Amino acid sequence: MTQSPARTIARFTAALRYDDIPAAVRERARVQILDGLGVGFAANAYPFADKAIGGVAALGGEGGCTVVGRRERLPVRDAALANGILIHGLDFDDTHLESIVHATAACLPCALSLAELLDVHGRDLLTAYVAGMEVAIRLGAAVKGGFHHAGFHATGIVSHFSAAIVAGKLLGLTEDQLVSAQGIAASSASGVQVFLEEGAWTKRFHPGWGAVGGITAAYLARAGFVGPSRPYEGKFGLFQTHLHAEAATADVARLGAGLASRWELAETAIKPYPVCHFIHGAADAALALRAEIPSVEAIAGVRVLLPEPTLPIVAEPAADKRHPRTDYAAKFSAPFVIGTCLVHGRFGLA
Repeated sequence: MTQSPARTIARFTAALRYDDIPAAVRERARVQILDGLGVGFAANAYPFADKAIGGVAALGGEGGCTVVGRRERLPVRDAALANGILIHGLDFDDTHLESIVHATAACLPCALSLAELLDVHGRDLLTAYVAGMEVAIRLGAAVKGGFHHAGFHATGIVSHFSAAIVAGKLLGLTEDQLVSAQGIAASSASGVQVFLEEGAWTKRFHPGWGAVGGITAAYLARAGFVGPSRPYEGKFGLFQTHLHAEAATADVARLGAGLASRWELAETAIKPYPVCHFIHGAADAALALRAEIPSVEAIAGVRVLLPEPTLPIVAEPAADKRHPRTDYAAKFSAPFVIGTCLVHGRFGLA
């Protein structure tokens, strides 16, 4: 039998040391962490933040962990959930284009809260964060967009596994325990895309819930709880249950390819616009064109060219995308984003 992907990932994670990470990758990780924190701070200016943190705070009362930009201090899993909602809530957090995941949102909430609880050195936090990022990105890339096609939000799925790796590294889990942690995470990984129908808020919740699942999985594994050793490729594992007909196209080898030699984290892009990244290319084009147009009134019509697989997310159903009813629905509307770029000549949080 060849080594399972979960074993390969566990071996990489257990062995990884701060000095093993190239200096350029460590610096890029710091930039991405700062970007995630900045987006988390900004999210507190929006109504969803108070409502979300109010609900989370009612779960377990006060604790010792920080919530980004707020006075509340919560128990570790509640703080990770809250920070995940804030970091991902504006859809302004970084994105790895090949894997179609918001990698920092999938890793940083767990890293921040658990590192604070354990009072570890910043080098240990960054090392755990980097390990999680490499796993989140490879898992997203392995399915080639398949989670989205099957109706799942990819970040909501991968965050359970990447957070289990982050938490496991911070807790000093052994290789075997890290395998179990990934197996346990497979039973909580979810995140359906039905929010697209009406601009509901549940997408904001997904990576924070992944952090909760990952922390839980790591603590259970440390205590000796047994998880399946083939959570990805096994019969009724993640690929088969979440990809359905496309399970056979999943690149299982991609999960472990280049670990410790090729650093995918460095390819993660920081967003210029707080909207779905499928629209960014068209937004760039609209802004460039706007500079050449004497006035908006001179525009007779607009045609937006998008890759076919992205249409269900940012262009369909057409009537809803032309007239989004909420700010969150607008973030996933190509007509709204392009129209706004043409009218205002910019697209920022306002």
